[in-house]
Amino acid sequence: MQELTLLTRTPVLTFGLSGEIDSQNADDFYAEVAEQYRREPADLVFDCTKLEFIDSTTLGTFVKLLKLVKTDGRTMTLRHLHPRLKKLFVICALDTIMEIES
Repeated sequence: MQELTLLTRTPVLTFGLSGEIDSQNADDFYAEVAEQYRREPADLVFDCTKLEFIDSTTLGTFVKLLKLVKTDGRTMTLRHLHPRLKKLFVICALDTIMEIES
């Protein structure tokens, strides 16, 4: 189960993530973020402090979101990823295309 919370809207869209995002709920995660972004385009920031689990589908979902915002010249940042989750991004070289902050 995942929880997505919109923390701030301006000057960036900041979302708090918690729980698990996997193949069962990744489409819903994408749809919710994309809807908020389309309402008011801004840079995206994800606070991953409480995010416990992701799978390969979720990695692809983050790439889709990155493509969405980059087409508008916006950025996307992941913050406070647990080391075991950050390792997935590094293994897939996604840390070279998206900003990951400690």
